[in-house]
Amino acid sequence: MVRMTVLASGSRGNTAVLSSSGTSILIDAGISCRETLRRMRAASEDPAQLSAIVITHEHSDHVSGLGVLARKLKIPVYITGHTHQEWQRWVRGPATKQTALYEDDDKAHLDCCEHFRAGERFTIGDIEVLPFTIPHDAADPVGFVFRTEGIKIGMATDLGYMPASVKMHLRGCDALVLESNHDLEMLRGGPYPWSVKQRVMSRVGHLSNDSLAEFFSTDYDGGAAFLVLAHLSEANNHPELARQAAERALGGRLSLIQNRLVLASQNEPMEAIRF
Repeated sequence: MVRMTVLASGSRGNTAVLSSSGTSILIDAGISCRETLRRMRAASEDPAQLSAIVITHEHSDHVSGLGVLARKLKIPVYITGHTHQEWQRWVRGPATKQTALYEDDDKAHLDCCEHFRAGERFTIGDIEVLPFTIPHDAADPVGFVFRTEGIKIGMATDLGYMPASVKMHLRGCDALVLESNHDLEMLRGGPYPWSVKQRVMSRVGHLSNDSLAEFFSTDYDGGAAFLVLAHLSEANNHPELARQAAERALGGRLSLIQNRLVLASQNEPMEAIRF
């Protein structure tokens, strides 16, 4: 059985677990180690069965629990070289003579780290992973396509828009986890400073409900059994606004057999999607 559970999704932390019959991997580690383990157990996923952690990019809501989690579970981390460097800089903070004395106690150290590059497939157990470049204001951000046991799952969050290359990778998926970050009107009238609003709306920011709806209307092939709306902003979106925009765009393609629409939550694990 193949199953996927989004454990947390939103501006305060992102992580998900994908499991096949023989392999289990964590995608991003944006909440604390303790909370990740608690949510895995709540979702009936055994942390001891995790084979690896794969990372999309270095922003804190995707990596804040990475070091502690990887060291506690003694599992490898798959990450691009540039993302790894930026994560290390973020963890270490400003360099000082004092911090240089404590390299043996370096919180930015990973016991086992595997570097990958966008466009090059690799495997973890019986799960094939294809990372692909996405437009976001990070060092080397990627989305993922996972293949295992005849199932294809695509994940693309934290992207300012959907270029043709991303749309190509998302074709033929049995499940899609896609960003529906903000409602444009809520963002424009919301509490963020104007500079942050501009960043979110930019082509290296985040995907709006309307932008995702446009993808569903014009480029989505309609074949996925599950569509997961992810990374919803708590300040600039509402689950029902995201759902309604997607439902309008999908129209008659929503059915009990395919295109089942699911919303990932910031505060609790999503019910697992299973194949």
